[in-house]
Amino acid sequence: MPLAILALTVSAFGIGTAEFVIMGLLPNVADDLGTSVPTAGYLVSAYALGVVVGAPLLTAVGSRVPRKRMLLLLMALFTAGNLGSAVAPGYGTLLVSRFLAGLPHGAFFGVGAVVAARLVAEDRRARAVAAMFLGLTVANIVGVPAATALGQQLGWRATFLVVAAIGVIALGALALLIPQLPAEDHGGVRQEIRALCEPQVLLGLLTAVFGFAGVFAVYSYLASMMTEVTGFADSSMTLLLALFGIGMTIGVLAAGPLTDRALRPTLYGSLAALAVVLVGFHFAAQSKIAAPIAVVVLGAVGFLTTTPLQMLVMNKARLAPTLASASNNSAFNLANAGGAWLGGVAIAAGWGWTSPALVGAVLAVVGLGVAVTAGVLDRRAPGEPGRVAAGASGAPAVPAGPGGAGTGEPVAADLTGADGA
Repeated sequence: MPLAILALTVSAFGIGTAEFVIMGLLPNVADDLGTSVPTAGYLVSAYALGVVVGAPLLTAVGSRVPRKRMLLLLMALFTAGNLGSAVAPGYGTLLVSRFLAGLPHGAFFGVGAVVAARLVAEDRRARAVAAMFLGLTVANIVGVPAATALGQQLGWRATFLVVAAIGVIALGALALLIPQLPAEDHGGVRQEIRALCEPQVLLGLLTAVFGFAGVFAVYSYLASMMTEVTGFADSSMTLLLALFGIGMTIGVLAAGPLTDRALRPTLYGSLAALAVVLVGFHFAAQSKIAAPIAVVVLGAVGFLTTTPLQMLVMNKARLAPTLASASNNSAFNLANAGGAWLGGVAIAAGWGWTSPALVGAVLAVVGLGVAVTAGVLDRRAPGEPGRVAAGASGAPAVPAGPGGAGTGEPVAADLTGADGA
């Protein structure tokens, strides 16, 4: 992998730490600002709302900005949002700062995924995208536990100062390592939105919403399951969350080469396996031996779905792979919110602490159904060129082969460009 992808991985590490660390610091924030823990929980929602709003909005607005400059601007906004969180004088200011920190999240991963894919050969694009997302998973192994411990010892403001410092380091890495890549000319925001509204793209986003919601139906209540059902002490949660992060990393590492080899089969297989694992998790949570293993497996299988979903929407939105990729991050965050809500409904209905796992299994099956439906419709659709007329370089269209052995996926023109990557 090119060294430039390391800059994207470091950036993803900072973003992942900022997104998840607040969950372990809610009691500290609530005590310091004189509010309740449920009210402090809206800080999680504010960040997620920033992601949902910012992903399509900032990507569309910056569609004509050169890729490197866009990445720098987004990381600067992320750093400013976390610095604002560190110095926020009250709850309202902190809520706004968390929203601002979330705004560039989806757009950064959208632009970053396209940049990563353009830096490598065609048969290694999914691996390059997975390498960037590796920073997000490592953040859950190292960044989140370390930042949480720091916040508990020195105060939650120290955590956001450290995250802002990571943002500064990421800015330097992006400036030094990312080559100049021109923005593609797609005919403006309207053309990008039209490309985003293609049925296959919308079905891909819908697959992400339902399929990935199954993961967060469980993850949102993992602490309660492990303490109330399995019988682990509260002090064990740091280790259990790290185990989930290890599983995430395994899943992302496996997803890259599998997606390069066969995109749709990888997607189908991962969603089917996720449904089975979630049903098994419902029973494994009863055992102190089986539960930690199930946590690792859930992280691995759940995040095996991310790379094929990302590549699918990038390939199908031929005229707007960046906007589609960013919107996919909005879909993942909608999945986070929806999965957590449905899991909470199941618990509130008296179905038990492990009932979100069964709810998640149903969601995964729905996601698989949407994915298979999209595949059938795609197979019946008239053939279409794999590569459209190029962007900034003005190079003519060149028909491309499938995106991977046995995938039948077209290769997006936007993943190649004037630099010849």
